[in-house]
Amino acid sequence: MAWRGGWIQRWEPEDVGFWEREGARVARRNLAFSVLSEHIGFSVWSLWSVLVLFMGPEYGIDPAGKFFLVAVATLVGALVRVPYTFAVARFGGRNWTVVAAALLLVPAAATLAVMEPGTSYATFLVCALLTGVGGGNFASSMTNINSFFPLRHKGWALGLNAGGGNIGVPVVQLVALAVIGAGGGPRLLLGIYLPLIVAAAVCAALFMDNLAMVRDDTGAAKEAVRDPHTWIMSLLYVGTFGSFIGYSFAFGLVLQTQFGRTPLQAAQLTFVGPLLGSLVRPVGGRLADRYGGARITLGTFAAMAAATGVVVLASTRASLPLFTGAFVALFVLSGLGNGSTYKMIPGIFHTRALRAGLAGEAAAAHARRLSGAAMGLIGAVGALGGLGINLAFRQSFQSVGSGTAAFVCFLGCYAVCLAVTWGVYLRGAAARGRGVAPADARRKPSYAEV
Repeated sequence: MAWRGGWIQRWEPEDVGFWEREGARVARRNLAFSVLSEHIGFSVWSLWSVLVLFMGPEYGIDPAGKFFLVAVATLVGALVRVPYTFAVARFGGRNWTVVAAALLLVPAAATLAVMEPGTSYATFLVCALLTGVGGGNFASSMTNINSFFPLRHKGWALGLNAGGGNIGVPVVQLVALAVIGAGGGPRLLLGIYLPLIVAAAVCAALFMDNLAMVRDDTGAAKEAVRDPHTWIMSLLYVGTFGSFIGYSFAFGLVLQTQFGRTPLQAAQLTFVGPLLGSLVRPVGGRLADRYGGARITLGTFAAMAAATGVVVLASTRASLPLFTGAFVALFVLSGLGNGSTYKMIPGIFHTRALRAGLAGEAAAAHARRLSGAAMGLIGAVGALGGLGINLAFRQSFQSVGSGTAAFVCFLGCYAVCLAVTWGVYLRGAAARGRGVAPADARRKPSYAEV
């Protein structure tokens, strides 16, 4: 391994000797500081999920208006994931992490300046749009870290990277709980994050690396866009991550609007689900490494559908304990599914490379190249699921005064995702198990193990 001008020129993680000698140490260092930057990015992205809790009657904004503020932050966070993915190849993983972290100062400072009663709704809307840049950090971070780790460790590494980033959601909610409990206001919350943003940018500059072999490969993105599995996995990621981020942003507002919780009461519950969902994401990756991501994803969607059924029951009966318990279960399951779906992505492209006749390092390099490009696109589409969840809640509360109709819609979506996972990635394996596989099945690697 050689460095030149801040770039690592040779990187061969699939070589066991190289990995044990020097690769693992460098990869883990980059992972640690990638997690830090992504963590702060998620906190900034989800700021409005807690800022709306501070916005009492004196702000003059109804629940539908608050859901829309949260929704536009989700939308921008989804859209910027596409250019953030390509930025890693264009500028380098370390270089772009520094820029992405520094950009978080813009929404934090702007919101700090205007966060008070009397500010126009349009101004708040612009600030909510700006916080969306925090959602882009996930895409660039996952694309970058995917290139550092060998296939046999990707489930754990990507799960840890994403889980450490996702946990920025409950952390900002916990900080908000402490601020509310201490009698502080939203500006105190924002002031806490400004130095943390600076620290994340400085640490990335000092301790991360760029990989030369992923630079300027725009062809990978074009190939990933044309591959149908990119869009199939995007749908599945809508079901897992879209649920996680959508519910994270909406949970507090649902508790306030449907169950009459005060800001402090809502804040005491809001962080629990995102925290558990974030912590369990690496577990989903580990389980996928061991049993296959497709199998874990299938089981996750079945369980999410069941938990949603309980949420619908609790919503119709106005049972807060049952509602909270089932909602937290949804967070945990979405976290498991986040880990397993992201493990599937490099495995799918590696399997496709083997089916195309590649082998060894050639197959691994092909998979790294395409899966890195696909991850950002999949992450962007998946985050749009969060937008859909918040818009569904907004419409449901406007129409019937509760979130029950929205949850029925989500139940149908999980059923679709379950059917797609089975039909595309597991049905063939089941057929072989029954002895009815096609004649050439033995020479085609199975997607069931991805």
